[in-house]
Amino acid sequence: MSSSIDPRDELPDHIPSLRAFAISLTRNVAEADDLVQETILKAWSNIEKFTVGTDMRAWLFTILRNTFFSSKRKTKREVADPEGIHAGSLFERPEHDGRLAFADFSKAFDQLSAEHREVLILVGANGYAYEEAAEMMGVAVGTAKSRANRARQRLCELLGMKSGEDILGGDASMTMAVMARSGPQAA
Repeated sequence: MSSSIDPRDELPDHIPSLRAFAISLTRNVAEADDLVQETILKAWSNIEKFTVGTDMRAWLFTILRNTFFSSKRKTKREVADPEGIHAGSLFERPEHDGRLAFADFSKAFDQLSAEHREVLILVGANGYAYEEAAEMMGVAVGTAKSRANRARQRLCELLGMKSGEDILGGDASMTMAVMARSGPQAA
């Protein structure tokens, strides 16, 4: 026997309970009202999924709860940036200006640990083999290789680069100059 009553007619009866539940979840009246509205819209547009004769309040509470936690998972991945600090840091480096790249590299290089700077200067700037660098640092060859790898990864992170991306756009002499800058200055 089919019912001539549309289950949508019952939705408004549940708004006060939905609102109380939403407030208990969000702890914010405005967010709760938005959550209830979204719940009602989802229920309305998916009413064919509701089984007439079952507990509509339970169905609506499930929709509200799922909507709330989906929203929380989504906002968890978002970055709060009310003053635009993060947005201001998002820029594309001009390819034509090596001085900016040099300044960025220099700043990032200075943030590395002493061990990481040392291995990059020995292996990267001065061209020593890992074995030679390891001997100079008084560590095992594997340690030198590991430090060099971690130092390169950290440098890429600090510079916002992808693994394997060239630091100064292919200008190896600039990279060498930067990494050797702590040594004697050329006149």
